[in-house]
Amino acid sequence: MTQLHLLWLPILLSSVIVFIVSSAIHMMSLWHKNDYPKLSNQDDVMDSLRPHNIPPGEYMIPRASGTQEMRSPEFIEKMKKGPVMVLTVWPNGPTPMVMSLVLWFLYSIVVGFFAAYVAGRALPIGAQYLQVFRFAGTTAFLGYSLALWQMTIWYRRPWSTTIKATVDGLIYALLTAGMFGWLWP
Repeated sequence: MTQLHLLWLPILLSSVIVFIVSSAIHMMSLWHKNDYPKLSNQDDVMDSLRPHNIPPGEYMIPRASGTQEMRSPEFIEKMKKGPVMVLTVWPNGPTPMVMSLVLWFLYSIVVGFFAAYVAGRALPIGAQYLQVFRFAGTTAFLGYSLALWQMTIWYRRPWSTTIKATVDGLIYALLTAGMFGWLWP
């Protein structure tokens, strides 16, 4: 067993490298360019929604108030008529990237912490690189990727988006695993 306080350097440096590589993937490559296509009539849709002054949040349309209403002919007709959607409304104005980037970095530290915890409980000081790589990488992959699949399963996010994000998560996990293997005490 390796004490968690001995693993602060791989936690921090793996978070830094994941942050840098994820920024490059999302800003410099065309990999995610088509994840959210533009509506052909986006201005009309925005103009029609604007008077409703929808507060920021997550919405499901149509939304039944309970299971009994979901079975009603009126609700079934709403579903057939459409549109049926899950809608995320952000605050108006430019998207403030600083807070998202800070939260992403903190999230990477949390993933690194759990990778350190699992690997540290399983492996002693002086463990071989590939053993550390396996434990830290598997844990990091779980943290960066698997929960994304729920959005496709339940909320119909396109599989292509989820698979690309899973590949991103695999890259982040491999970087985390490599950093842990390299810096293992």
